[in-house]
Amino acid sequence: MRSVFAILFGTFLLALPAAALAQDNSGAQAPAAASPQAASLPDQTPANQTQAEKRATRLNELFSQLKRERNEVKAKRLASLIQTQWENSGSASIDLMMQWAASAMAEKKYSIALDFLDQVTVLKPEYAEGWNRRATVNFLMNDYGRSMADIQKTLALEPRHFGALAGLAAILKDTGNKEGALQAFEQVLSVYPMMREAQTQAGELADDLAGQRT
Repeated sequence: MRSVFAILFGTFLLALPAAALAQDNSGAQAPAAASPQAASLPDQTPANQTQAEKRATRLNELFSQLKRERNEVKAKRLASLIQTQWENSGSASIDLMMQWAASAMAEKKYSIALDFLDQVTVLKPEYAEGWNRRATVNFLMNDYGRSMADIQKTLALEPRHFGALAGLAAILKDTGNKEGALQAFEQVLSVYPMMREAQTQAGELADDLAGQRT
């Protein structure tokens, strides 16, 4: 069961650079970097918008495409583009600390990663990916309580964060709350319908719960 959660966190919640993911999650496929095809997706943001407004508009466009997409490969590409938007903090110093945290996580130096991420969340509390990354470290340290708290912070800032929702589902299932886990996986699929692992997990949970009621 634990390996399933590692895949969910490694692929959809951790959002590390590809090299770090390959080192830390040998069984999980890292989200692909934006390919030339992905990069060619049109950016339709108006020229007079601020950077924050452009980013929000772009995210809305990508989420709209992700919800409609029924090709798994294309959906993964869109998810990767969304993750790239999430990772852009708008601050060079925050981005650097996130990189240092990612390197420490890849080397399984979780306490060091946590130190960097604590600074990120203090310096830029409105940056959802800082909370999300810290949730991942706490999960990897088996501290589900702190991980859940950080997931809630992430979702308060970005309710569509399919990685954080998948992480929430993973923790709920691991702690025996199958109904809560199913609801969380259904939330994932409402945002990212083609997330294959969420489809599988939701189906298995639905079957388990149906069997308990008969």
